[in-house]
Amino acid sequence: MARDYYGTLGVQRDATPEEIKRAYRKLARKLHPDVNPDAEAQQRFREVTTAYEVLSDPKRRQIVDLGGDPLDNGAGNGGGMRDPFAGFGLGDIMDAFFGATSGAGGRGPRSRVQPGSDALIRLSMTLEECATGVTKELTVDTAVVCELCHGSGAEEGTSATVCDTCGGRGEVQAVQRSFLGQVVTTRPCPVCRGLGEVIPNPCQQCAGDGRVRSRRNISVPMPAGVADGMRVRLAGQGEVGPGGGPAGDLYVEVEEIPHEVFERDGADLHCTVRIPMTAAALGAKVPLHTLVDGDQEMEIEPGTQPGTELVLTGRGLPRLRSSGRVDGRGDLHVHLEVEVPTRLDARQAELLRELASLRGEEEPALSHNGKGGGLFSRLRSGRNHR
Repeated sequence: MARDYYGTLGVQRDATPEEIKRAYRKLARKLHPDVNPDAEAQQRFREVTTAYEVLSDPKRRQIVDLGGDPLDNGAGNGGGMRDPFAGFGLGDIMDAFFGATSGAGGRGPRSRVQPGSDALIRLSMTLEECATGVTKELTVDTAVVCELCHGSGAEEGTSATVCDTCGGRGEVQAVQRSFLGQVVTTRPCPVCRGLGEVIPNPCQQCAGDGRVRSRRNISVPMPAGVADGMRVRLAGQGEVGPGGGPAGDLYVEVEEIPHEVFERDGADLHCTVRIPMTAAALGAKVPLHTLVDGDQEMEIEPGTQPGTELVLTGRGLPRLRSSGRVDGRGDLHVHLEVEVPTRLDARQAELLRELASLRGEEEPALSHNGKGGGLFSRLRSGRNHR
């Protein structure tokens, strides 16, 4: 009884060659020993491979359609089923369908000129420089176009020639016979590395690369409002590509130096200042040196308490938008500490005792704020519950 080759592949008798190929490809992925080592799967793989060999051959398929079996009695290939995957891995099978298998060649040579990569340099900046913006002179070490060959990679008066191995195609082909028939695989040429050309006389300065490393000085304008970790992009100032290809970009990353007085929070600034006890009690107008605007007058209200925070609107840092434009400024937050004198002369002590007498504070009483009370209320509560 003739074998059912169509049923083995799971296709209809009127299936097109492409449908037969897709069906086999799907089964081969599932049943190949490299994927499925089960003995039953291996036997099944032999069967589907034999079915594909028969149905992909027009003459053999015609015998099947007439009710015969081309593998019986030596018909077609000498009879019997041979081992279809002897010497071939799953990769070889997939290459036959998807790899660079073409009698007319593959993608062709790639260009010797390639784009360059980006470069990164870190720049230390003070808080004042971040606030006002500054132009910095930097020394960078990147690949630049070779001055001798101007990027060609060849000695002066010479040029690249067509690769004899691949004939300028950048690819070489290898022909293999398999159970699928003749398979032509295409790979990059090992001599020219896929370029299609070689340089018989490389430039002595760049060794044929078309670029050399060089130190150079550049001016970098850093806008006002930059912060730690931000990057400024300089287009075309990075690494020149192989063959003198277009340069990548240079990114300058800010490393902000901590300030002795001001602490930064985005565009806002914070600082802590001490004021005399008398100024806190009586009020005063005192000069405050700001980071950007110089000396500003700050008004202390009478009765100011320790820990009071005064906000000077718009006295902080510029707000730098993602577009690089400045959109207003942050605020300056001033945190007040009241300084209590530690040493008093006789007259000062007398005046303070007189003030205490006038305020009825010769024997001061402790007080606390809030419903829950402070430390002393909790201590009293604890004693009452004993």
